Amino acid sequence: MQRETTNDAKLRAASTYNAAADFFDAPALSFWGRIGRRTVERMSLKRGDRVLDACCGSGASAIPAAESVGADGRVLGIDLAENLLRLAREKALQLGLAHAEFRFGDIEALDSSGETFDAVICVFGIFFLPDMAAGVRSLWRVIRPGGQLAITTWGPRVFEPGSSAFWNAVRNERPDLYKSFNPWERINEPSALADMLLEAGVHADEIVAETDAQPLSSPEDFWTIALGSGYRGTIEQLDQEARERVRQATQDFISTHKVESVETNAVYAIARKPQPHA
Repeated sequence: MQRETTNDAKLRAASTYNAAADFFDAPALSFWGRIGRRTVERMSLKRGDRVLDACCGSGASAIPAAESVGADGRVLGIDLAENLLRLAREKALQLGLAHAEFRFGDIEALDSSGETFDAVICVFGIFFLPDMAAGVRSLWRVIRPGGQLAITTWGPRVFEPGSSAFWNAVRNERPDLYKSFNPWERINEPSALADMLLEAGVHADEIVAETDAQPLSSPEDFWTIALGSGYRGTIEQLDQEARERVRQATQDFISTHKVESVETNAVYAIARKPQPHA
């Protein structure tokens, strides 16, 4: 199979999450906000800090970061999905967080000679780049000495057991699409995340794997998760009849096996940029 180019990967991610925006903030996807806030809690943000949230989505980590740094601080959220940025702006407006700004932006296009930050956050974003280490280096360059970088990625078995049911149903309809979009699996273990960061020249001060689960109030909740997540890119490639069969087969599995939750395990890494020696 031909290797996906960086531009192809970015276009694919933007297309997927622009489509997923209509379900992104549904109650069944409350794990976005939970894990985003957990990432911020692991950092030592101070009032007045300047924060960059790369791949900010609809503000799951940028909003709590803005609350942490206060009105004297600044939070800049960037993303390639304009539909998610609109959601983030609406949330910030409703919460009176005028110091949080959201705009279209690319991790690899950051200007290290321009604005720098006390902290950079990237939750569920770095794995979309074919060259993840290059993306980390770009983020690291805009962090001030003494500042910190937070990278959060999915752990193993994400959305299981619903995930296997979904992909098996996809394979029955379109074998070519089977597990065609799981970029997070490259760094879903602490050791793999640590190795990727070291390749970028970044030593993590802390890497923690946490197990978690998202409750399902009904079988339909899992399909909502699929529509509001990275699985949407696969769903969009199915014709209407195939999409309906995949939905039905997935929900039938959830119902038959009485699945009441799916795994939302995450791996959190924090790295601090050394101060220059006097």
